[in-house]
Amino acid sequence: MPLLEIDDLSVCVSQDGTDTALVRSVSYVVEPGETLALVGESGSGKSVSSLAVMGLLAKALKVTSGSIRFDGQDLLALSAEEMRKIRGRDISMVFQEPMTSLNPVRSIGSQIMESIEENLGLSRADARARAISLLKEVGVADAERRLKQYPHHFSGGMRQRVMIAIALAADPKLIIADEPTTALDVTIQAQILDLMARICRDHGTAMILITHNLGIVARYADRVNVMYSGRIVETGTAREIYRAPRHPYTEGLLQSVPRLDQDRSVPLKPIRGNPADPFTPISGCRFHPRCPYVAARCRAEVPAFENGVACHFPLDPAQKEAV
Repeated sequence: MPLLEIDDLSVCVSQDGTDTALVRSVSYVVEPGETLALVGESGSGKSVSSLAVMGLLAKALKVTSGSIRFDGQDLLALSAEEMRKIRGRDISMVFQEPMTSLNPVRSIGSQIMESIEENLGLSRADARARAISLLKEVGVADAERRLKQYPHHFSGGMRQRVMIAIALAADPKLIIADEPTTALDVTIQAQILDLMARICRDHGTAMILITHNLGIVARYADRVNVMYSGRIVETGTAREIYRAPRHPYTEGLLQSVPRLDQDRSVPLKPIRGNPADPFTPISGCRFHPRCPYVAARCRAEVPAFENGVACHFPLDPAQKEAV
C-alpha cells in the first residue's frame, strides 16, 4: 500500500469572490522509503500541494476537490487537532529558509526538545539526550554546547542541519523538503542533500523533494513529477525523464541547464516567455504560449494526462534526440 496517495487534488485561492486554481487535479503516490521529486518553475504549485498535505494552507487557500490519504487515513477528513498529532510525528517538513523557520529568541535545544516532548512524550532529560543525539547525527559538532545557542550563532548550512534534526525528532515516515538548499552555496548544498539521503536510507523514511534544480533530481530522486501551472505534466523515473523527456516543458527545463558533457561554446536554450499567471485565463494547454511545438489543437483543448504525460503531441523518444 502506498504511504501517501493524492488523488485529483485541486487547491484554489479566493480573490474578490472568485476562486482561482493554484493546483489543478494533481494525483500521485509516494511509496515507503521512496524519494519523489516535484520539479518546476516558481509558481508551478509544488509548495502549495505539499502544504495541503501538511494541513498548513493559508486562510485564503482551500482544497476544492480530491483526497489525500496517508498510511490509509484520509487527511482531509481529520479535525485540526487530529491533523496536528500527525504533523511532526508522522509527516515532517524541512522549509526553504531556516532563518525564518527557526524562532530567533529561543535556543536551538528548546526548539528540538519541544518537538520531541510533544510527539514522543519523553521526559525533559530524555528529550535533551535525544536532541544531542540528533544534532550529532546531522553533523553538528560539539552538540551539547551548541544545544544552548540561538539560530544567529549558526551559519545557513548549520541552521538547515538543525531544521533536519527537528524534522527527524519523532522519526517520521515521510519528510517533505521544500527547496532545502536554496540559500546555500554549492558545496553546502551537496553536504545537506547527502545528509538527507543517508538519513532517509538509514531510517527507511520516504521523502518528497521540492526543487527547481534538476541536478539534485538526477542524483537523489527515484521518481520525478514535473509540474507546470499547477498541474503535473509529466511523470517517470529520474532515468526516464533525463534520457527521454516526453513533454516539451520537461525538455525545455533540461535544455536550460549546463551540461558537463557538452562543449562550453554550446549555448543554453532557455524556455521563452514567462511562467503562466494563474489569474490569467489560457485556453487549451497552459504551456502552449511558450511551446516550440504548438499546434492549433493545443490552443483549443486541454490535454489529458495519459501514459505519464499531459501533451497532445508528446515527444517521441525514438525520433527525438535525448536531451
